Amino acid sequence: MYDLADVLPDAELDPGTNLLITGPPMAGKRRLALDILANGTAQGEGAIAVTTKDGGDKILDEYEKRVDGIEGKPVGIVDCVTKQRGVSNVEDSPQLKYASSPVDMTGIGIKLSEFLQEFYERRGLTKNRVLLHSVSTLLMYSDLQTVFRFLHVFTGRVQSADALGLYVIDSTAHDDQTMNTLKQLFDGVIEVSEEDAQTPTLRIA
Repeated sequence: MYDLADVLPDAELDPGTNLLITGPPMAGKRRLALDILANGTAQGEGAIAVTTKDGGDKILDEYEKRVDGIEGKPVGIVDCVTKQRGVSNVEDSPQLKYASSPVDMTGIGIKLSEFLQEFYERRGLTKNRVLLHSVSTLLMYSDLQTVFRFLHVFTGRVQSADALGLYVIDSTAHDDQTMNTLKQLFDGVIEVSEEDAQTPTLRIA
């Protein structure tokens, strides 16, 4: 079971669970997602963040504020932003791997699998938390059908690795049909509201 008590009271989730974190802009969705990831690192679990919005260095910096020294810890970032911004001379490192852009869904999938393999098979970590930030960015670059297919594969990987998957989406940026279509892929939804960002609600399907 994945224990989220530090972040969501009384929340214990089965391995292979995929959760959509939804709410308006600036409501604290990313903060909550990173807190859940860091909560796992504190318990000795693996943490992988796929970032389509901010550079990997920025996410690592934010993560270091939550976790005591991440050097050598099972923390991995898949950066889909830096190369797209025209920085071509970046090399993969143990904690940072690069996909060419948020459109490069095959590349994103490969880098995710590399981290999962490293943590699960080589390091023997049976518990890993995976974050995708954000689904909204993917929908800016690709159509719903393409993103749905990609997420179908992505959530399947998380499930087969007995990991915990977290996916952030800006609820106000998409119509109801898009939101309802995507929600089919997830086991539950964490809703963050502007009025009460401190107490998100978790609903398991």
